[in-house]
Amino acid sequence: METGPTGGGLGGDDLSQSYPATAISRWSFEVSRRYQHVLDKTVPHILYRWIACLVLVLIYAVRVYFVQGFYIITYGLGIYLLNLLMGFLSPQVDPEMQDGPSLPTRGSDEFRPFVRRLPEFKFWYSITKAFCIAFVMTFFSVFDVPVFWPILLFYWLMLFILTMKRQILHMIKYKYVPFSFGKQRYDGKKAPSTESVNLLPRD
Repeated sequence: METGPTGGGLGGDDLSQSYPATAISRWSFEVSRRYQHVLDKTVPHILYRWIACLVLVLIYAVRVYFVQGFYIITYGLGIYLLNLLMGFLSPQVDPEMQDGPSLPTRGSDEFRPFVRRLPEFKFWYSITKAFCIAFVMTFFSVFDVPVFWPILLFYWLMLFILTMKRQILHMIKYKYVPFSFGKQRYDGKKAPSTESVNLLPRD
């Protein structure tokens, strides 16, 4: 007679414990879905996104300036931003390691648009998220490690110069420009002369 109530009680406890977990899971999924929806709506607004990011950068800079600390966080943030910049300037497939079609090196080569290893939206989102995290970290004194900041600044500048020099040499070697302005665009309104020749019937 005791096993029945005991068994029923255990089943009720399992249900009562699983219900909060299910509710939390549904709530987190709904929050994630709405957050992703907001992000998707910001994709076409490139200028406004970068203006908001610049405002966030200025807020962080003012915060660090008045606190006069958290230089190790700023240094780590700078290294992370440098890594993101290299991904933004690099092609999706490195010409030195790929087996497929390479970037065009002559004017007669087939036109292929530059595809970044790190797309513009992910580049912006990663920078914005990094500055948000770094800004929150400045409110915890445990992250304020005492360092001599001029040395960190000098080391970061040297690392930036060496990294950009290597990237520019890579761009010159494989003759690509990671920006779209000033490039020839094909919108289909004008057909090249070679295309009209290809459309002629053959004997």
